[in-house]
Amino acid sequence: MGQIADRLKRQRGGRVENARHDDKGFRERLNAAAEAKKALLEKFRAQAAPDDPAVVERQAARQAVSEARDAREVARKAAREEDAARRAAEAEQRAAEAAREAAAQAARDAEAKAAQAARAAALKAEQKAARDARYAARKTKR
Repeated sequence: MGQIADRLKRQRGGRVENARHDDKGFRERLNAAAEAKKALLEKFRAQAAPDDPAVVERQAARQAVSEARDAREVARKAAREEDAARRAAEAEQRAAEAAREAAAQAARDAEAKAAQAARAAALKAEQKAARDARYAARKTKR
């Protein structure tokens, strides 16, 4: 037995209570690890070579999927850009329409203001004429 097992025997009065700690178990674990490494190596060696038709076919399929994905992304990007351009044109059109409407409203307001000023001037002239007539009437009475 190994050193650990001997030490355990001395500590426990010559008997090994936990059999997992003896040398045999350690060797089994080492053998199991070596077998696992061998199995991994065999699995790696069993893989198809890069020039194998199945590998080439899978790679071509992956490439086709990747190219299709890229094409869809380009199409989506073009659609987004087209949508953004359309929205910008609509916004520009709305802004131009709002500017035309504002100009028309300003013209209507100016026309209304001019008409109001003309009415006010006519009213003042009428009031002055009435006042002058009253003044002249008073003068003739005297």
